[in-house]
Amino acid sequence: MIKSVSIIAASVLLGMSAAVPSAQAQTKPLLQENKKSLHQRVLTTPDCALYEQIGDANGEPVPAFSRYYVYERTENNGLSWIQVGPDTKGNLVGWLDEACTVEWKMQLTLAFTNPANRSPVLFFADKEEAQGLVDAEDPAMAIEPIMAELDKTGKASGVVAKEPELAVDQLQSFYLLPIFESEELYTQAGEPLRVLNVASVTAQDGAQAQAQVQASSGTSVPPPAASQQSSIKAFSAAVVFVIDSTISMGPYIERTREAVDSITRQIEAAGLGDQVKFGLVAYRGNVDAVPGLEYTSKLFVDPVTVTSGADFLNKIADLKPADVSTPSFNEDTYAGLIKAIDDIDWKKFGARYMVLITDAGAIAGQDELSTTQLDTAQVRLAAKEKGIALYTLHLKTPAGKRNHPIAQAQYEELTYNEIVGKSLYYPVDAGSVERFGAQVDGLASSIVEQAKLAYEGESSAGSALLAAAAEPTTDPVEALKRDAILMGHAMQLAYLGEKQGTQAPSVFTAWVLDRDLANPSRPTTEVRVLVTKNQLSDMSSTVQSIVDAANQSHISPTKMFEQLRSVAATMGRDPSQLNQSEQTNIAELGLIGEYLEGLPYKSAVLNLNEQTWKSWSAAQQQQFIRNLSGKLALYRSFNADVDRWVALAPDADPGDNVYPVPLEALP
Repeated sequence: MIKSVSIIAASVLLGMSAAVPSAQAQTKPLLQENKKSLHQRVLTTPDCALYEQIGDANGEPVPAFSRYYVYERTENNGLSWIQVGPDTKGNLVGWLDEACTVEWKMQLTLAFTNPANRSPVLFFADKEEAQGLVDAEDPAMAIEPIMAELDKTGKASGVVAKEPELAVDQLQSFYLLPIFESEELYTQAGEPLRVLNVASVTAQDGAQAQAQVQASSGTSVPPPAASQQSSIKAFSAAVVFVIDSTISMGPYIERTREAVDSITRQIEAAGLGDQVKFGLVAYRGNVDAVPGLEYTSKLFVDPVTVTSGADFLNKIADLKPADVSTPSFNEDTYAGLIKAIDDIDWKKFGARYMVLITDAGAIAGQDELSTTQLDTAQVRLAAKEKGIALYTLHLKTPAGKRNHPIAQAQYEELTYNEIVGKSLYYPVDAGSVERFGAQVDGLASSIVEQAKLAYEGESSAGSALLAAAAEPTTDPVEALKRDAILMGHAMQLAYLGEKQGTQAPSVFTAWVLDRDLANPSRPTTEVRVLVTKNQLSDMSSTVQSIVDAANQSHISPTKMFEQLRSVAATMGRDPSQLNQSEQTNIAELGLIGEYLEGLPYKSAVLNLNEQTWKSWSAAQQQQFIRNLSGKLALYRSFNADVDRWVALAPDADPGDNVYPVPLEALP
């Protein structure tokens, strides 16, 4: 938990009780204009107090950015008052002066991406300031004098704050940067980006103020160098190999064993045994289809509990290739990856690396042999949510020649990393054991070198390593080592940000751009939708209905939309409004809740109509079904992730707790 982030951290709200005794009422909050199910919501500002009755002399202060539902509006002595409750269950807690609140139509929040290898996010006082930079003939050149002035004086015209140098990780500790407006813009080169109106508030007290951004000067105050040095010395790394253990993988299993044995000896000789830990997960295929496989996935070595190199080797003594063949050339790769993602406590480590080693493609989520029902995009997102850098060493053996293009496409998508701006995918031509070994050795030694620097109190950010990583190379081993250095730098920034209690800027309202103007391909922020438990349940049910209907299309191409219209009718949709036209898309059928309307993303699902569906090939339709099935599996994991559900107001009903769902996970 980032203790000093007071932007409505989950622990603050979950531990509070209502300031005013609740009064139960059999009523519902007011609806938003032109909505049938979306209620009016507000966020409190730092000046808000909650009153039991209008006209009371004193009210109880409420945390800034508490979310309340509006049940009643009234005027009194020239002031507008709203009666509020923490949820939609009629649990009324008092009255707020509307002037101290902000309307929050869509529950959107902003999260910073890791600040490594990109320019910092700037908070502009006016939308026009941000838009003017986007409209410039050369946005990268236009932003240069602003950045130079900030570096020199700590101030720049139109800029009210700057993102901290260290990472502020919403995935590890929830913080709220609500979004009130969003508009898509384009540079003159045609590159898309968004300008977002956001709010932020951070407590100013003692040591907390030192680590936060100074709103008045627009510059951040870094923690003392001695403090950073002390923190970085405790930086540790976990490298978990996820290895295909089917019949063909014998030589590579043995070479991985040799690599870990060699590198752990070096680690222990250097006194770094506590700084770098190795783990291993093996996977095969569906044991229900072929019981002789023994396991689908198995955690052989947990980096949290392994004690030494000898302990690692002892734990994998029984690791050997399978004795029988799997049902298909593709293996249940995603089962192995999910085993590593879910069963290891990654929070114990500052640097988190997962290295997939395989000579085959991955079974798709929709395949009957898949045990996870997850596809590439969902597994990539699951790793990203845990802050894991995912690598693939793809052994291009002659036996798998026909499978190589499919597997490469899967693993390039799986390992795409925004921080380095590329896929962490490394083919091993002809499946050469020697080349494979060199790459495993190179990756491991690079990670160990970073851990060594950290142990000595140095960050790779200022080292010759980082400078060397910027140099282009065609050598596969050097490329892998270079990418590992860049990833290590990013992970150190995230680690230091957590340990130093880095806070988001203490601005109340400002405008930000979601892309780096110096390199628009690099996202600076991510939008997350705060979905309630009730909404997640509704979304899961709806997506399941769409998947079921889509699976009927093998009977007749028209079956899908016929069934969806039937589902819409049972949900209470007016039959006269259920357009029978082939141009009617899924959104117009009213299957998806209003909480997804107007969000800043383009949905292939909501915009799908019958004519487009019928024009697709069977392969395109199956891909659509696989994507949705994978998202269903993600929704189940979100629901089970109890640590990430957050109450946005004291004493809110659990059904109104929220989960920060990435836009890419929405249907």
